[in-house]
Amino acid sequence: MGKGKLAKFADMANYPHVVEVPFPEEGSDFHLRGKWGTDFFRNHHPIVLELGCGRGEYTVGLGRLFPSKNFIGIDIKGARMWTGATESLKANMTNVGFLRTHIEFIDHFFEADEVSELWLTFSDPQMKKATKRLTSSYFLERYRRFLTDNGTIHVKTDSNFLFTYTKLLVEKNNLPVDFCTEDLYNTLSHTKDAEMQRILGIQTYYEQQWISRGLSIKYIKFHLPQKGVLVEPDVEIPLDEYRSYNRNKRSGLSVSK
Repeated sequence: MGKGKLAKFADMANYPHVVEVPFPEEGSDFHLRGKWGTDFFRNHHPIVLELGCGRGEYTVGLGRLFPSKNFIGIDIKGARMWTGATESLKANMTNVGFLRTHIEFIDHFFEADEVSELWLTFSDPQMKKATKRLTSSYFLERYRRFLTDNGTIHVKTDSNFLFTYTKLLVEKNNLPVDFCTEDLYNTLSHTKDAEMQRILGIQTYYEQQWISRGLSIKYIKFHLPQKGVLVEPDVEIPLDEYRSYNRNKRSGLSVSK
């Protein structure tokens, strides 16, 4: 029988590479803000965040692929995070860490230009409210406070709604796009880029559930310049026809902005 939640929380309280601050104090600087490289990882390598990391498959997987980069998985669900935190601890991975907090507070924890890349892996599409979507202009403005100029954002999702919304927002704001596909694994099967296959071939627990249900995986990689006013796309988008695991039941509407 697996460990219960309380036992997992007790474990993580003693993990040296896990930081738990569910509710940071307003107006106060987090002690690692601006010092993740020097005081936490003890190097000056680029820092990459996975927002909504769940069990941490991408944080740990990327950490193995890129030992010259530092990776931090961020989520509020500590019982899920325990899996990746435990795996990376047992593997003595010095370039992997975890931060348990609400993503709404993300800009409290990182200084300007401290982060080079963001991964958004299977985020809740938040079809009812744009301000809660992790690819919305509201969150992109938060990311600008700590992401380097033209920093990279990766979005991997099962949601047609979130993917369409993100593409429209990127197009509306003329954000530079490196790669975009509506059927990731079909695309990967036809590419000879071995590094792309390794990076995008990492599968999370929830991603495997979507694939088993016959859903295609979507992916977009774009850049976020520091300058320019960000605006929301004014387009109605069809809602997803299914209810994803552990997400709120959709409303009776068929479209949303």
